[in-house]
Amino acid sequence: MAEPLTLALDARELAGQPTGVGRYVAGVLRDWAETGLPHRLRLILHAPPPAWILQLPLDLEVDVVPAEIAGTWWEQTTLPDAIRRSGADVLLAPAYTAPLRSPCPTVLIVHDVSFFAQPAGFRWREGLRRRWLTRASAARAASVVTVSAFSADEITRYLGVPRTAVRIAPQGAPAWIGGPPAHERDPLVLSVGTLFTRRHVPTLLEAFAQVAARVPGARLVLVGGNKTHPPIDPMGIAATLGLTAAITWRPYVSDEELDLLYRKARAFAFLSDYEGFAMTPMEAAARGVPSVLLDTPVAREVYGDGAIRVPCSAPAVASALTSLLTDPVAHAAAAAAAREGLTRYTWRQTGDVLRIALEEAARTGR
Repeated sequence: MAEPLTLALDARELAGQPTGVGRYVAGVLRDWAETGLPHRLRLILHAPPPAWILQLPLDLEVDVVPAEIAGTWWEQTTLPDAIRRSGADVLLAPAYTAPLRSPCPTVLIVHDVSFFAQPAGFRWREGLRRRWLTRASAARAASVVTVSAFSADEITRYLGVPRTAVRIAPQGAPAWIGGPPAHERDPLVLSVGTLFTRRHVPTLLEAFAQVAARVPGARLVLVGGNKTHPPIDPMGIAATLGLTAAITWRPYVSDEELDLLYRKARAFAFLSDYEGFAMTPMEAAARGVPSVLLDTPVAREVYGDGAIRVPCSAPAVASALTSLLTDPVAHAAAAAAAREGLTRYTWRQTGDVLRIALEEAARTGR
């Protein structure tokens, strides 16, 4: 192989409270550490990274360029100068957008284009910014990467990137961890993920009201910050349904708390009608918790028979959840199918696709 490169990574999503993109970046970094990335890696953040990053066995340097909010202004004005100082040959921008005046070629990851496909779910200003900047970033990128064939088709449709030019680097599935059998778990339904309008929280709450009437002691825990538009008040809906005591909403929990919730839960629900991939149902599967998902193209592509897929209907969701909470045989079969689905996705595959894209971009300038 030719001499090693210097790779810059916009690592903002690793600071603070990492959610979907941050977990994706963390999985890639851990894979590169395990496989031996043959390049120097420069992480650029606005705040100090978690301690585990500094312990990775990589040729790694961390540049912290402080900012109270590392948003679009930071990305477009501060990040390019940091990249220039780093001497990077290529930039990996993992969160939809990139500095338009980057001093080196860029590999851009666009996980989904929900802000094009479902603009009503975003505030007007935010949606406009996301659409304009993502399209401009993709047009300037040396390579565009996404996480599923569904999203690749959507990127071609909305961003105009030729389908053959979009690389697919799915998220790696977590390793099987397992957990107690169904009869030793609480009658707990868990749902993890930022609350967006497209994730149909009201439908889940209405479905759970039916579940609670059928399953003694049933509880629902929602984990995720609220970014619904128009705003939805999940606990207000719970109060209207008379379920305040049975429903808990946590905007964020630590990894340790989340692991405990997965181990207690008997069923997982994720009612999104538009995703690029959807990682949290796989996190549940790795702990022996089967999922109820909406029957969408990406759910069929990514999860197949490894999840129970239903229409966006409270009775249908309630029926599926009730079965998982009350029928040990159905639970065991669904959990086994979910576990089998984990074998389809590895972080090794993800890391290799990104490494090759970065190498090609650096050496061709495109």
